[in-house]
Amino acid sequence: MPRADQITDSVTYHGEGAVWHEGWGGLRFVDMLAGDVMSLDEASGAVRRLHVDSPVAALLRPRTSGGFVVATERAFAAYDADDRREWETPDLWDGPVRFNEGGVDPRGRLLAGQMAYDQSPGVAAMWRLNADRTTERLFGDLTVSNGLGFTADGSRAYFTDTETGRIDVFDVVDGELRDRRPLVAVPDDAGHPDGLCVDAEDGVWTALYGGAAVRRYDAAGVLSEIVEVGAQQVTSCALGGPDGTTLYVTTSREGLQPHEEPVAGALFRAEVGVRGVPIRTVDA
Repeated sequence: MPRADQITDSVTYHGEGAVWHEGWGGLRFVDMLAGDVMSLDEASGAVRRLHVDSPVAALLRPRTSGGFVVATERAFAAYDADDRREWETPDLWDGPVRFNEGGVDPRGRLLAGQMAYDQSPGVAAMWRLNADRTTERLFGDLTVSNGLGFTADGSRAYFTDTETGRIDVFDVVDGELRDRRPLVAVPDDAGHPDGLCVDAEDGVWTALYGGAAVRRYDAAGVLSEIVEVGAQQVTSCALGGPDGTTLYVTTSREGLQPHEEPVAGALFRAEVGVRGVPIRTVDA
């Protein structure tokens, strides 16, 4: 069973949202509750912080025009290539619900799911940011909307609502998510499925919060790989690097005492031998 190497110190309280994009120089992720976007200098292991908002969601994606779009607590915000904020939508709702995770569909639209701060069942929804910067609510009855990733050909999407303990799959029909159905039920003792990424063979990699691992399931839902991580609270994963075959993993120290698990909040890395689907950019 491969084991991921630790490549930074404990640099985040609640690390999330790993994304590898060559256009912005490699790996970025977020320190969610601090409201910071983090950039990794892989050669030195140093991490640069850009404060965005408090909190900032795990949803950070590159823009087609350069820079990035990020989901904040209740809105979307866009930054240029010099990390200057260009525009921001109004808050999309009131109340104790925030954006959490999502992904970019093959048409360049940003999909973002919610969660209630108290994780109340069924109150969260999936939203979409369109190219013209309009927003729409797609569907509800979610609890902790987490990883969302599309296959290389764009015909299917994998999705996790952590509360269900599953990875589900949608068909993508005329640009819309259709026929949601279970793909994988993650065993209770393996941890809680959190962020995910998709590889070029339609495999899905899921971070396991409380499980100290990332698991890969093939397109049929069969477990094919387990990568051990040296921290229990594994939150997100991304495939990237020069060959596209490096798995980057974020972790969290949320809820831990200062003396507990010193490596929690560090970034980890493993070579896994399969290329990731190149990250899609946001057209807005």
